[in-house]
Amino acid sequence: MLLRQRLTTLTRSVSSSSPTRYKAPTLYKNPEIDNPNEDRKNAVTLQVLSWGRGASGQLGVGTEESGLYPGPVANLILSEPYFLAQTPGKLVSDCNRDGNKNGEVDIGISCGLFHSGLVVNGKLWIWGKGDGGRLGFGHEDAAFVPTLNPYLDDPVRCIALGGVHSVALTSLGQLFTWGYGGFGALGHSVYHRELFPRLVEGAWEGKIKHMATSGMHTAAITESGELYTWGRDEGEGRLGLGPGRGPNEAGGLSIPSKVKALPVPVAAVSCGGFFTMVLTEEGQLWNWGANSNYELGRGDRVGGWKPKLLPNLEDVRIIQIANGGYHSLALTDDGKVFSWGYGGHGQLGHSFTQNQKVPMVIEALADEFVTHIACGGSTSAAVTEKGKLYMWGNAKDSQLGVPGLPVVQPCPVEVNFLMEDGGLGSHHVLSVAVGASHAMCLVLRS
Repeated sequence: MLLRQRLTTLTRSVSSSSPTRYKAPTLYKNPEIDNPNEDRKNAVTLQVLSWGRGASGQLGVGTEESGLYPGPVANLILSEPYFLAQTPGKLVSDCNRDGNKNGEVDIGISCGLFHSGLVVNGKLWIWGKGDGGRLGFGHEDAAFVPTLNPYLDDPVRCIALGGVHSVALTSLGQLFTWGYGGFGALGHSVYHRELFPRLVEGAWEGKIKHMATSGMHTAAITESGELYTWGRDEGEGRLGLGPGRGPNEAGGLSIPSKVKALPVPVAAVSCGGFFTMVLTEEGQLWNWGANSNYELGRGDRVGGWKPKLLPNLEDVRIIQIANGGYHSLALTDDGKVFSWGYGGHGQLGHSFTQNQKVPMVIEALADEFVTHIACGGSTSAAVTEKGKLYMWGNAKDSQLGVPGLPVVQPCPVEVNFLMEDGGLGSHHVLSVAVGASHAMCLVLRS
């Protein structure tokens, strides 16, 4: 029987006189809050915080400095109820709800390779490295603070940021992509860059309800549960399209193509480095692609383009999947987290760094009820129903948010937050997003 690992909690404090390098702006304030006829008891403050590597401006705090611990990026002043935006890899039925209704506000965050994004009330704020046009501003300059992208006319429902590109799903069920197009991950049938958001005109019928992306490939699910993929495929089969339907230029496929080998409708998708995973509405997990590091969790290293059901998780209901470069996480409806794949940076959370052939429960989180998971390249994170944030894996660039950790951190550590002046309450974490070397979280402060 596995010994339960003791969770490491590092406590820090800071005096009220500590300097503040960046004053977080208020990016959104519900106009009803200032209405004297409205009850202000429902007003709450949410904060976006970031940490880790900042050399490309991806932390959004106005400098290229790295952040050793979470620091505020932006404030949002809302009225209850508010809702978390749809998350790639998570069943919509297990998010707050589907879509924006009755003026209620949706909020979501995403981290790419060296850029970051925030969706609030249908608007996209984006910042970080601009090479390839990944910020969608019509140029390739970096942005060091959250900057509103004015080129998406319809309300944005959610975003997914990739390596050198970005993807947005609107409330009308339309998909827009922009940035570097050399891998085909934009889906515009061409391989040049797009400096502005451009509509993906796929062959699907109806609306797109869910999407995901990674460094070099993208996936989208229609309302009827059909999956379309496009982008890079170097022969390992990550697109799930089979022989004769592969890349049309230099290892990339820029035309969204239906994954016909899936025998069931799917509801959520997540893209790993060289593999892809989907969930059915019932919470069953199918996957395909590269498997040299046991990324698919099948117990062997046999990969390929053909989607297969993951047998080890057939008896549980999975509500969210998340993938790094070479590892995977799965969250069950009873708050347990499984991990498998490459473990060399400690990203599996099992106190060891060996690869894991099949899904294994992270025992260190067994006493917590986890509600949200996320993966970066070789980093993992989990949020609990009590609003705690745990991280583990690669700590080389301080992306775990806890100073003083070894480069390889195989055990989950709780991330604590500095209490700056400003009259706000404690930090209750709602969601987390992880990039290759930085991370962000959304917290309730009221």
